[in-house]
Amino acid sequence: MSSDAALQLVSQMLWTGLLIMAPMLILVLVVGVLVSIFQVVTQIQEMSLSFIPKIITVVLVLQLFGPWMLRLLVNYSSQVISNIPSYFN
Repeated sequence: MSSDAALQLVSQMLWTGLLIMAPMLILVLVVGVLVSIFQVVTQIQEMSLSFIPKIITVVLVLQLFGPWMLRLLVNYSSQVISNIPSYFN
């Protein structure tokens, strides 16, 4: 395997991972900021108030985007597995 092929494989892996994580990270970030603003405005400093909405958001995102994430991961995996013989040339 040449170094160019290895770098391309790592690059594809990182982009695929970023695409899979992006919806969850973005929505949890938005919910975290909204909860923090709510806590500042109401002066409620309850720890569970920050975790429960984030957990609910993660569950909803996985339900909504889960099939797309899985499809993306399966496509990447099948591409890597089908190209294994070309890596050794």
